[in-house]
Amino acid sequence: MSNKQFKLEELSELVKGILTKVSDATINKVAPPVLADENTLALALGEKEIEDLATTKAKCALVPLGVNVPNISTIEVERPRLAMMTLLNVFYEAPDSTVGIHPTAVVHPEAKLGKNVCIGPNVVISRGAEVGDNTKILANAYLGKFAKLGADCLIHPGVNIGDFVVIKNRCILHHGASIGADGFSFVTETPDNIETARKEGEVKGGKENQKVFKIPSLGSVVIEDDVEIGANTAIDRGTIENTTIGAQTKIDDLVMIGHNCRIGKACMIVSQVGIAGSCNIGDRVVIAGQAGLKDHTDIGDDSIVLAQAGVTKSYPAKSVIMGAPAVPRKDFIKRMKYLAEAEVMVQKYKKYQHLLEDYEKFLNEDAKI
Repeated sequence: MSNKQFKLEELSELVKGILTKVSDATINKVAPPVLADENTLALALGEKEIEDLATTKAKCALVPLGVNVPNISTIEVERPRLAMMTLLNVFYEAPDSTVGIHPTAVVHPEAKLGKNVCIGPNVVISRGAEVGDNTKILANAYLGKFAKLGADCLIHPGVNIGDFVVIKNRCILHHGASIGADGFSFVTETPDNIETARKEGEVKGGKENQKVFKIPSLGSVVIEDDVEIGANTAIDRGTIENTTIGAQTKIDDLVMIGHNCRIGKACMIVSQVGIAGSCNIGDRVVIAGQAGLKDHTDIGDDSIVLAQAGVTKSYPAKSVIMGAPAVPRKDFIKRMKYLAEAEVMVQKYKKYQHLLEDYEKFLNEDAKI
């Protein structure tokens, strides 16, 4: 709960809105109309929330441009979601952090700490690691040897950042994120089942004594400015070259990004996405929840990969793909249309099946004569 309070005029000016004032109100929080009281700015961004204003206790509301609500002061804005972002930042309360270095933190004498850093309880800063000015590292986080954290970063509890990882400025890493673990890279003495199946189209026996060897990961991870990484997301280090995440990219919770991947700028990667090793993702790509990408796949700039897509091949810029295996959206819709038509054809066939069987019986009897 925020202790901040604002007048309507102040909030309207912040979001560059049009204020229609019905009554005075002091605002100390924002909420949906059904949860609002008289000191709440009700957020009515869509049709359902606008309808809920008829019964809300709120005296004022944020609404889309052109929406008029009787007996309620309104702030009209052209982009309600953008305005909501501004307001939530105003009321946001940052997590508590240690002032300076907590006595239980372990900071290697060869580590370099910038100005005004906050190092929380049980944090480990390894040999040669660097932490930029104003960066906050909360409890139980780990920073590997020679890793570099830029300025104004926020590292939430339990984050693990591996050796030689580079994370630049204003990045946010949420609880339990793993950055720079070894990639999933292995090799067998002789061709394994996958290699055999690719070459010969079938799996053969005789692999009972096969040995599997780990391929070390000598690369690391480089994360550019203003990246946010969700809780329990894992980004593996590269085998020889670095895994890279472009500036402004936002990654949700529970995402897996494999070794050697290159993720472009301003991408949005949603929860439970799995990106296998050596994929190249362009700029401003959206990958929706539970989509999976095969290794060595390229996705061009400004593409959209829809939820649960199984991507097995590369696609050019501005593609919209869906399905498993994934295909362009227009092809997927066409296939669904064909399936619907096929269902109708099957129903018609069943209706006249007895006539067809009678005709075939007639032809067979005629052939015997």
